[in-house]
Amino acid sequence: MSDPNGALRIESIDPADPTASPRLLADWRLIHNTIIPTAPLSEDDVRARAGRNRLDVAYLAGTAVGCSTVRPPDEETPAATVISRILPAYRGRGYGTALYERGLAQARTLSDAGVETVVLASNAEGLRFALARGFVETERYLLPGDRVPFVTLRLDEDAVSF
Repeated sequence: MSDPNGALRIESIDPADPTASPRLLADWRLIHNTIIPTAPLSEDDVRARAGRNRLDVAYLAGTAVGCSTVRPPDEETPAATVISRILPAYRGRGYGTALYERGLAQARTLSDAGVETVVLASNAEGLRFALARGFVETERYLLPGDRVPFVTLRLDEDAVSF
């Protein structure tokens, strides 16, 4: 998994066989749970998500630095959802943009009803990232037992992308 050039490499978890790469699943889970400590996922949770969503992991010189989720539309949300997460030590270097653009390209193939993202309200950098790319807040909600809300944002296609 090491990249001698130090370039960002993005790998997808195979939805046909989400158990094929235990390392990808573990790395995706670690990053998710680090960035969203209020809603930690178990190994089984991640496997289930991998079966219905596209999950990617970004590596820099063999180190997992970020992950993303692309959720297809469902009964509740007609838009596709794209979520990019970068570990704090690796932010501000373009890795989030690379993950986001990859996810956005796929999300646009899944729905004509637009694109959404979801950010934990306490993640000020994540909110700035989304707003800078033309997302507009549409909703805040709390999961049962939580005290920090999630923020749903919708991409304003008329806004200038960063």
